[in-house]
Amino acid sequence: MSPDQKFARWVKVALAAFALLFIYFLIADSFMPMTPEARVMRPVARVAPELSAPVKEVTVRDHQQVAKGDVLFRLDPEPFQLALDQARLNREQAERENTRLEAELAAARAVLASAQATAEERSSERRRGEALVGRQNISRQQYEQQVAAEHTALAEVASAEAKIQSLEVQLGEDGNTNLRLRQADNALKKAQLDVERTEVRAAESGQVTNLQLQVGDYVQAGQPVIALVTQKMDIVADFREKSLRHVLPSDSAAVIFDAMPGHIFEGQVSAFDAGVREGQLTADGQLADIPTSDRWVRDAQRLRIHIVLNEPIAALLPSGARATVQLLPGEHALAHPFAWLQTHLISWLHYVY
Repeated sequence: MSPDQKFARWVKVALAAFALLFIYFLIADSFMPMTPEARVMRPVARVAPELSAPVKEVTVRDHQQVAKGDVLFRLDPEPFQLALDQARLNREQAERENTRLEAELAAARAVLASAQATAEERSSERRRGEALVGRQNISRQQYEQQVAAEHTALAEVASAEAKIQSLEVQLGEDGNTNLRLRQADNALKKAQLDVERTEVRAAESGQVTNLQLQVGDYVQAGQPVIALVTQKMDIVADFREKSLRHVLPSDSAAVIFDAMPGHIFEGQVSAFDAGVREGQLTADGQLADIPTSDRWVRDAQRLRIHIVLNEPIAALLPSGARATVQLLPGEHALAHPFAWLQTHLISWLHYVY
């Protein structure tokens, strides 16, 4: 065989191999998709105080594992303790104010009783005077004085009743339903809660990381100061959207972590993200910003899916650890052997790169 014939033969072999690989790629991308764009994501709790105050004590160190409810740091409690003492004094003052109003109310009721008795007496005198003036036993002037005295007594009764009503409104209801006491109790509970909030605790179990907080730092309420990486683990994988058209939730998946070469972990598809940032419109009052491109073939859109492992791994990987995910759609069992080969090839290659 001449050199030209050998060359032509190798060209045909290369073209045939390229055609086979191209066809294999098209089939594999549809029925057994794989992506190296996968990561381990662990939720990060951004711990923030609910009060603004200087830090008195930091009770954890960087990289420390903490349990739910553990104290992470303490704020200076002195101003909040003073506010609590003031709230207790206000509660006592409210009780004394109610006692004073009750005494005034009792006195006002006594005044009302006296005014009512006086009014009844003046009414009786006016009725007797009315009979006597008809028989001309008393003068008209005396009768008019009796009428005026009756009106004055009735006005005093009305004034006493208004005073009682005013005191009853100020005093409010009795017992724990009293408005003044409820307001004082509410302020007292808030002050007690603020004192408790000077101890900032972990809402979830996890690991403190990148700790920069120091004693004496002044922290603002709602401003995160500690990052707590929780123990939960979520595996996210980004695939071209056309590669997911045959994939359904609960389909099998194989996961290969870069940190664990040679190990293949079985899992399944748990969820599909509802969209990506490019699919979100912001109501900012602006006209539509239409992206332009001079490329004939645009980049494929990637969509994110979530994978859960069938069994937990021995070592919890850090958030952001890279992985490769091989999907195994259940409707295409013939593709499983090829997917098995792809998965093991990638797991061996992780020893190299």
